[in-house]
Amino acid sequence: MHCPHCGSMDDKVLESRQNTSGSSIRRRRECLNCGYRFTSYERIEDKPLMVIKRDGRREPFDLNKLGRGIRSCTEKLKISETTIDTLLQNIEDEIVIKAGSKREIESSDIGDTALQQLRHVDLVAYVRFAAVYKAFNDLGQFIQEIEKLGKELG
Repeated sequence: MHCPHCGSMDDKVLESRQNTSGSSIRRRRECLNCGYRFTSYERIEDKPLMVIKRDGRREPFDLNKLGRGIRSCTEKLKISETTIDTLLQNIEDEIVIKAGSKREIESSDIGDTALQQLRHVDLVAYVRFAAVYKAFNDLGQFIQEIEKLGKELG
């Protein structure tokens, strides 16, 4: 650690204290060269989860963006806000596990995970989300998805 007063790299730690949440450590240091005392903080560097889009771009995962999509497809259905929050948490947990230590995930994996989770909550919401996610552009695609869903359930 560079001394902010003289720039020397020689110092000793006088005291270390963890904050109440356990997310950082405060260290009181003393420069062995000039005697100047200073404070440093040690924090965990959290690498954000990155989403690899269809066109190859990468962007940070945004749970709020996914939440808007889920809320849109569940609109006017009898699904509580608590259920939606639980659904979003389950989706986030699953994609973090899928991303693993590389902390990257394809946007298609997020969509597939959302569909799997929605299927257990409400089939109408599932079809609505699938229509946007899979970019249905005609009635035949809707019918195919509903028939596929019917075969899986029955």
